[in-house]
Amino acid sequence: MNAGHVFHRFTSARPPIATRGEGIYLSDSEGRRFVDACGGAAVSCLGHGHAEIAAAVAEQAARLEFIHTGFFTTDAAEELATVMADMSPGSLDRVWFTGSGSEAVEAALKLSRQYHLERGDTARSRVIARRQSYHGNTLGALAAGGSVWRRAPYEPLLIDVSVVDPCFEYRFAEPGESAEDYGRRAARALEDEIIRLGPETIIAFLAETVVGATAGAVPRQANTSGMSVRSATSTASC
Repeated sequence: MNAGHVFHRFTSARPPIATRGEGIYLSDSEGRRFVDACGGAAVSCLGHGHAEIAAAVAEQAARLEFIHTGFFTTDAAEELATVMADMSPGSLDRVWFTGSGSEAVEAALKLSRQYHLERGDTARSRVIARRQSYHGNTLGALAAGGSVWRRAPYEPLLIDVSVVDPCFEYRFAEPGESAEDYGRRAARALEDEIIRLGPETIIAFLAETVVGATAGAVPRQANTSGMSVRSATSTASC
């Protein structure tokens, strides 16, 4: 099998050729079996070779495999959006489908900017994120993240984004500082940055609520209900 024309992530070595998936297991062309312990890049928990899912995919592909969303919609998309809207809190009842997390963050940043443009508020362009955050590897998502080693080669291409302390008291709390106190300090750092930039300049604050790529395992957000973040309420956050 000639597999010499794929531009792999690592050019110094060729990855194993996956040939089959079954449940949590992957098999390669040399007969080795691997446990897919994190669902690829933590994007699936349904397992491989799921007969019901394979049948649904085959049925949909046989009926209709692609349409341009600028001109058509489908029952499948409408039904999935309804399910997701029903699961979402408050007035979050519109769904924009994307092909990856990076693309979703790019779309969220652009939508935040467009929201203010539609209101005639053209001065807003600033984004605030957290140190050690990861939101994707495209240029916009990379700029809006705090992963230093991922950003370093592309710094000249990235938009200017402010970063504040992460919700990670295990690593960054001062000696004797409780989780709650660290959470309040981190929230205060966000408020201070909003004030420094000017609330009228900000389109979004990106907060990692589920992490793992850079900040380790952060089990919870500290309670900061006593903090005043009045100036943040005027921003469209993603």
